[in-house]
Amino acid sequence: MTAVLDQAAPASWLQRAGAFAIDVLAGAGLIVTLALLALSAPLYSWFWWVCTVAAALAGVAVLVNRIGLPAFTGWSLGRSVFGIRVVSAAGDAGLLRLLLRDVAHLLDTAAVFVGWLWPLWDARNRTFADLLAHTEVRRVESAGEGVRRRAGAVLLVLAVLSGIAGGLGYYAVYRQDRAVDQARAQIAEQGPRIVEELLSYGVDSVDEDFAKAQSLATDNYRQQLIAQQDAVRKAGPTTNDYWAVSSAVLSNPEPTATEASMLMALQGQRGTNPQELKFITATVQVDFTKSGDRWLVDNLTVLKRPALNGGGQ
Repeated sequence: MTAVLDQAAPASWLQRAGAFAIDVLAGAGLIVTLALLALSAPLYSWFWWVCTVAAALAGVAVLVNRIGLPAFTGWSLGRSVFGIRVVSAAGDAGLLRLLLRDVAHLLDTAAVFVGWLWPLWDARNRTFADLLAHTEVRRVESAGEGVRRRAGAVLLVLAVLSGIAGGLGYYAVYRQDRAVDQARAQIAEQGPRIVEELLSYGVDSVDEDFAKAQSLATDNYRQQLIAQQDAVRKAGPTTNDYWAVSSAVLSNPEPTATEASMLMALQGQRGTNPQELKFITATVQVDFTKSGDRWLVDNLTVLKRPALNGGGQ
């Protein structure tokens, strides 16, 4: 084998580039697509896991084809198509030498890609990585019948997988963005009304109003709301009306399909006697959570305490 390899002509730059495109670039395209989809998906969501695991498996497959197969069979898929082989002075390059060679390709890239072009004027068509690993790429006999057919099948599978990944990613990201936009629109419309019903009650219907308010709160916030309602009962309830005069969906934190926060300016009045009405202003931040098809208050933080102004003239 050594004598045969010594007599073989160096592989041309185009042959090496074609083999590299099949062995690395085709798989890298799928890996990059999956990685971008993982970055666009919610962290640790099912879609994030699918994309991350698939990208890792694709990376392993590229390494096995690029380094593992040549170490034991002498061929990678791309090199078998173009009839070229990585060799050393002793014959076929072993696993460690092939690994060192691919790591050394970082030097080819770091030198503003000059290392990848070096075979165009090197007498033995070597890259910087070949010089460092003491390897050459030479033309040899074909790896056998059907090589191009197998390579074409692999490239077709990669293209189909990339297309599926791209389509699935577009659908998943588009659906997520659409769900967030719908949630933002829903909470912008419904949020102020929910808070008005949560905080308003009448002296003649306090039990019903309090029960309705509790139905608008999540389990997380309901106990705090009940404690506030009990304090109102002990103090002697009176009519308490609130209405939102200004509101905005917050972008920090960013809303999701099931969670959103609002900043709200409230005005209201307290009391039933026109001569003793108290006018109220307050500013609150309200966190909402979607349960089924309903938005519920998960927390209400008072940013500006209610201010009471004097009664009627």
